[in-house]
Amino acid sequence: EGVYRYSVDNLSGIIDRAIKNKIPMLALFPNTNIKLKDNKGSEALNENNLVSKAIIKIKSKYKNKIGIMCDVALDPYTSHGHDGLLQNKYVLNDETIKILLDQSLLQAQMGCDVLAPSDMMDGRILKIRKALDKENFKNVQILSYAAKYASSFYGPFREAVGSAVNLGKASKKTYQMNFANLDEALHETAMDIEEGADIVMVKPGTAYLDVVHAIKSEFQIPTFVYQVSGEYSMLKSSIETVSYTHLTLPTILLV
Repeated sequence: EGVYRYSVDNLSGIIDRAIKNKIPMLALFPNTNIKLKDNKGSEALNENNLVSKAIIKIKSKYKNKIGIMCDVALDPYTSHGHDGLLQNKYVLNDETIKILLDQSLLQAQMGCDVLAPSDMMDGRILKIRKALDKENFKNVQILSYAAKYASSFYGPFREAVGSAVNLGKASKKTYQMNFANLDEALHETAMDIEEGADIVMVKPGTAYLDVVHAIKSEFQIPTFVYQVSGEYSMLKSSIETVSYTHLTLPTILLV
């Protein structure tokens, strides 16, 4: 409900709308052909993959009119649907980070303005920041998914990027967070800030406003909320349902 995929040659329409509505940045997520997926997510490092092509096209046409944020994770590219390398049903932290570093540098080279590691591997922010600085990408910012919860709200997105089928009934609970553990959210956020994150993010949003408040109060750092596909679909469906009854609702913009 309300979640769509766009081919690279059809991006202009949505970008024009974003610029018209003064939206400063867009986030890119690829729907990778299943034939290009493997257990290592190798397509993430292909300089001609969908994300790379999209960045080049947008930067070429729009210059600095709109920013680009790129997801740093392997789940759109892996045959098993997880965010990193998998062994005995567990995602390998350090081995995954090595690939994420190359993915980050490729996206920066293509012209990405903000890298957004969503993988939830421990220690990846520091290593990505060091790698970017070493290659003179000092102005590329890092938006860290600092508190990303294991959630059913991701359903429409996983279907859109084609990872739902690959993931099946498997869980990401070994590396995404337990919704009942606020202390872990603060600990993970503190680590990411110390490692060099410019912005931190809580995902999903609606159900975790207490976490957003706690992080902002504790650290006073730019704190974003990702209102994910399941949340968006629920809101859109509710609005449409209410509109059919001829009721008028106030418009609320969450920023």
